[in-house]
Amino acid sequence: MSAIKIIAYISAAILIFFGILFVWGAFSPQGSPGWILVGIISIVFGFVIIWFGTRQRPGTAGESQNVTIKVDLPANVNIESMKCKSCGGSLTMDNIQMVAGAPVVNCPYCKSTYQLTEDPKW
Repeated sequence: MSAIKIIAYISAAILIFFGILFVWGAFSPQGSPGWILVGIISIVFGFVIIWFGTRQRPGTAGESQNVTIKVDLPANVNIESMKCKSCGGSLTMDNIQMVAGAPVVNCPYCKSTYQLTEDPKW
């Protein structure tokens, strides 16, 4: 939740609380009939702030994000050609996609799909 929404909800709660107190105080022996109007305006303004606070900005709901991951490799790294586990076909970087944070291989030859794992070096 953003800081603006939190401030809006706190402000609305304070306005509604004091609005209820003004309406309630208008019916006390020392109360004034004008307090009812002040209380109702305060309550309505509090609910309007809540309504504006819950509205989403256009274009933020259901929007997808592209994530680019850059990997810095040490100096003496040789990249080997990749082969499919199922059919042994040659794979390129176009056959690898990031799905839910994990690299997934889609073989263009046998149409198999599997998660790419790194074997231990020892």
